[in-house]
Amino acid sequence: MGAGGSASRRAQEARRQERLLREQWQAARREARRWEAASEGERRVAAQLLVLTERGWRLLVDRRWPGTRAANVDMLLVGPGGVFVLDVKNWRAVPRVTDGHLHADGEQRDAHVQKLLGMTRTAERALSALGLSPIAVRPLMVFAGQRVEASLGRVRLLGEREVGPMLLNEPRRLLPEGVRAVGDLLEHAFPQYEGSFVAETNKTNKTSRANGANEADKKAEAPPEADDGGLFDVDALRDAALADVMKAPIERWMTFLHPDQAALVRRNWSGPARISGPAGTGKTVVGLHRAAHLAQRGSGRVLYVTYAKNLPRVQSTFLRTMSPAVAARVDFRSLHQWAQEFLRERGVAVRLNKEKAETAFSLAWTHTGRDSPLAEIDPVPLYWHEEIDHVIKGRGITSFDEYAVVRRVRRGAALRRVHREAVWTLYETYERLRNERGVHDFSDVLTMALEVAESERRKAPSPYAAVVVDEVQDLSLVGVRLLHALVGDAPNGLLLIGDGQQAVYPGGFRLSDAGIDVRGGRGQVLRVNYRNSEPILEAALAVVADDAFEDIDGLTTSGRRDVELTYHDGKVVRSAHATAAEHDQKLVEAVRGWSAGGFGDAAVLCPSKRAIAHYQRLLTRAGLPVCLLEHYDGRPVEAVKLGSYQRAKGLEFKHVYLPRHDEALAARSGPPETAPERQQLFRRQLFVAMTRARDLLWLGSVRAAGPASAL
Repeated sequence: MGAGGSASRRAQEARRQERLLREQWQAARREARRWEAASEGERRVAAQLLVLTERGWRLLVDRRWPGTRAANVDMLLVGPGGVFVLDVKNWRAVPRVTDGHLHADGEQRDAHVQKLLGMTRTAERALSALGLSPIAVRPLMVFAGQRVEASLGRVRLLGEREVGPMLLNEPRRLLPEGVRAVGDLLEHAFPQYEGSFVAETNKTNKTSRANGANEADKKAEAPPEADDGGLFDVDALRDAALADVMKAPIERWMTFLHPDQAALVRRNWSGPARISGPAGTGKTVVGLHRAAHLAQRGSGRVLYVTYAKNLPRVQSTFLRTMSPAVAARVDFRSLHQWAQEFLRERGVAVRLNKEKAETAFSLAWTHTGRDSPLAEIDPVPLYWHEEIDHVIKGRGITSFDEYAVVRRVRRGAALRRVHREAVWTLYETYERLRNERGVHDFSDVLTMALEVAESERRKAPSPYAAVVVDEVQDLSLVGVRLLHALVGDAPNGLLLIGDGQQAVYPGGFRLSDAGIDVRGGRGQVLRVNYRNSEPILEAALAVVADDAFEDIDGLTTSGRRDVELTYHDGKVVRSAHATAAEHDQKLVEAVRGWSAGGFGDAAVLCPSKRAIAHYQRLLTRAGLPVCLLEHYDGRPVEAVKLGSYQRAKGLEFKHVYLPRHDEALAARSGPPETAPERQQLFRRQLFVAMTRARDLLWLGSVRAAGPASAL
């Protein structure tokens, strides 16, 4: 068939769709004309929205506004794009937004905006029972007979012809069962208004009711009130909505909120706050929704920071999917990336050169470390490089007297004074050699940024209204002080999110060391695991059960914590083999078999760069598509994710494969003074990798490894 035939078919289909839309529009107009209590403008707008009900949307018209004596909500619309609270206006004058205010006919009309925002907040509170995030509830002011397309804060201003296309172009948030659950709850929370011209409008129930309808009939058909003795089952609706979301790709499932989480998103904090909790409790999800919530309701920018450099890309994508209207007002950065930009914007030279800095340290170790008392504890210079990075420079220590008495959080080797003196000599030598080469290391970048931020704080307002810090336990003390300096103790200014059990880097700190106080109810702990089934969580906890840990609040917690589980379908598959070749073959077969429905929700996680390179070659040769986590940006991709345990932080996958997961743990040995610390750190990293799994955790191992087995 020629190209013309294909074009002809497309044209015929376009004409068919046009006829269908015209028929739907005409039917909607006939339906709307029967609503005698409505103005002509409201009928025209309603007719536009009735067309959407043929495409999975649900429309509630003229509902009572709970908490008021007689006020009504013009329309509530629920569909794939979320929830919309509509206020329909029949103004003759064209509305204008000027200097942050709504004007029409020479008068300021901000009171109408505030009323619509109040209605929207009522809907948010009602829907928090389902766990729907407040960012999924949008206020729309629709002007009959006008052509308008503008925004005023979070309120979208649209003409009657603009509202339909805008709604159809919204990204998909809710699947059909979610639409049903949300619509049912809204119908219950916003009862039928006594003057209503229509009780409910949706695809299967389009009824109209005249203003003079029998009062007894209206009471009989009205939704049950809040004191209905529990006949309205919110729990069942919530379970149905969650089950519906769980069918979607993992990127969309991450936007689900439990009512307890939704409450944290909306909460007003009087100062710095912290959200903690075990793996799988949705801390990152809360943080993303909180950032969108703050951006939606304020006029300033929001900074969202994490340690890992791959996560900001992913989190930015998630936020654009969740709330595209505010995505441009939230900056996602890794801490070091943001600090470099911050300094360069202020004309501060940043001469970051990792290779030259490492050369300076190697020379310092050769000159002053290799033959010092430090070699008695650990002859490998890496441990002492970490001591300088995480303890001395990471805590902002500038004198030996301070270092001599500092408590070295999460550092296991006991250092006597002679050892600390040797460390300090190594540090001073390194700093001299680094300065001679005219380069900075990553710790220097944070220290310089802190100095500038503290100076600016005394002179000018912060460029950010709020800062959200994810995986805070992996930051250094200087890094946390830097972010605190941006917003200070302002209400809703600083939110710290993290869990000490998931710290995957050496060193640590306490919040009190940074001058941050989260007392007074500003420290919240999430205790419900939404990701892991009992078999998966038990397998992960077995790795760290004996490792008590100190969190950033200074409290020591047992490695085995009690959590409430909500997901029960996940399973653990242990695959042990005699040779590395057999193990790798079974891994490929497992990825093919379990991911037959699609590779986008599968991840192979490894403990080292060498292992990543090996399994990238293996999977590619087997014809399996691969996406390295360092390149993953959060958009659905039909490929197996591949990366390190550390890169997987903040992410989750339906299927997680950990090849030879126990080999590195058994093989990691070293000096008795530092080996336990190394072992514990690796166990935490493995724990993080295992808890990324939702439906399947595949644990591969080799009983008798050959010469080429050490990865």
